[in-house]
Amino acid sequence: MAATESLPATVGRRLYVQLGITLIAFAAAGGMLAAHRTTLDSGTDRLAAADREWLLLACAAAAATWVCAAVAQQGAVIERLPRGRLVAAQFAAGAANHLLPAGAGATVVNLRFLKRCGLSTGRAATALAVKAAVGGLVRCALGVALLVASPGAVHLSARVPHVLVLLPVAAAGAVLAAVISGRLRRLVVRAFADVRDVHRCRARAGALWGGSVAFALLHAGVVVAVVHAIGLGLPVSRVVMAYLVASGAAALLPTPGGLGSLDAALALALTAAGAPGAAAVSAVLGYRLLTGWLPMAPGLLVLALLARRSAL
Repeated sequence: MAATESLPATVGRRLYVQLGITLIAFAAAGGMLAAHRTTLDSGTDRLAAADREWLLLACAAAAATWVCAAVAQQGAVIERLPRGRLVAAQFAAGAANHLLPAGAGATVVNLRFLKRCGLSTGRAATALAVKAAVGGLVRCALGVALLVASPGAVHLSARVPHVLVLLPVAAAGAVLAAVISGRLRRLVVRAFADVRDVHRCRARAGALWGGSVAFALLHAGVVVAVVHAIGLGLPVSRVVMAYLVASGAAALLPTPGGLGSLDAALALALTAAGAPGAAAVSAVLGYRLLTGWLPMAPGLLVLALLARRSAL
């Protein structure tokens, strides 16, 4: 009974901690924007004059990320999920992810969707954990492969601390520390069992890993297209590496949709790759506009529609 009574208190404390971190991140982001208002204005003007064809390509890449997320989610479970509702759920999850910290919005939407599809709460949670773990492994593997194939992908300016490259390593260390903790040990064992079951079917394994790889590359492709749209002549390998480093660093701060943490990390990574400050801000604004702000309203409408039709 005591353990049951202490559970709500533990969850409440965790939510308060996440909310506190989110507010601190928002305050820091607001302070940075105020301190660099001139650079922000210049970056906005540059984005307004960007090449429309490259922006359309970036829009197409952003839209394709939801399809890839659906493919990866299907690959994480053995049961066949309804395709149309699965894609719609990923679109709605992206909007919900910008409302709650640490990816909680997307997790809640996908958890409810999988339960509506007949999975138990434990198996649905495990499927989401498998998808998230594969996504993290894919980003690390892409970064290593890019370094091997193109050593010049990491180009650090003297204006940016070299420790930026170590942030994904720190993120991986934090994840490993969480995994070996006793509280998550049973979840990890269950996740490995589900991974083993999924990989017995080549089609499911291909969907899980292929969808995760395509998801990461398409997000990086959005940044690459926006960088070209504003006329910034950075090599593609450096831009992709900048995104991989920034997304890994942003995972350390549980802000809604990476708002503030991903923005700052991506701007810093692009500056480290050789972009001027105003151009880096333009690229971040374009990426955030296409992947977060513009899809927000229609994503919430789809979320409401799915809930009304009892799909969530």
